[in-house]
Amino acid sequence: QVQLVESGGGLVQPGGSLRLSCAASGSIVSIYIMGWYRQAPGKQRELVATMSNGGIRNYADSVKGRFTISRTKNTVDLQMNSLKPEDTAVYYCNAEGPRSSWGQWGQGTQVTVSS
Repeated sequence: QVQLVESGGGLVQPGGSLRLSCAASGSIVSIYIMGWYRQAPGKQRELVATMSNGGIRNYADSVKGRFTISRTKNTVDLQMNSLKPEDTAVYYCNAEGPRSSWGQWGQGTQVTVSS
């Protein structure tokens, strides 16, 4: 009932920057947490960053100091700076309702960091 649409992925050289955006639409009552996960080929999907309605941010150790998450009630952005080849992955937007009452994934957007 909730749809998440990501944008902003693409090809960037090491050291470059990208900004990912995600917007939720549909039958939205409330969203508690929005965030970003990523999955590289042959690897498990991993948390990149999340942000709650209360403003609490959570980052993977591998991206601290380089990535910044921000959000409104129904959108979430991820500013990615100083990108490294190991950041290459499909990035997925995620939203979760209060008390984990529901969850939804976006379709994913490819981020490739290569020279």
